[in-house]
Amino acid sequence: MKIEGKIKYQKLSGGFWGIIDKDGNKWRPTKLPKKMKEEGLTIKATIKEVSTESISIFMWGTSVEILEFEIIG
Repeated sequence: MKIEGKIKYQKLSGGFWGIIDKDGNKWRPTKLPKKMKEEGLTIKATIKEVSTESISIFMWGTSVEILEFEIIG
């Protein structure tokens, strides 16, 4: 799946990075590349939803793996 959105740092549960796309969907990458860890950064990414069987303490967004990305602003 391809998305375009902004990187946001969430201060919930000890803090984590997330992506909010143009439609307001929330995506929580399992491993966010270091280059993407910048508040407000606009990106395009190809993502894959992680199994719903994985457990997370973060009650925010859909857990995804980033397959490729491009920083656009």
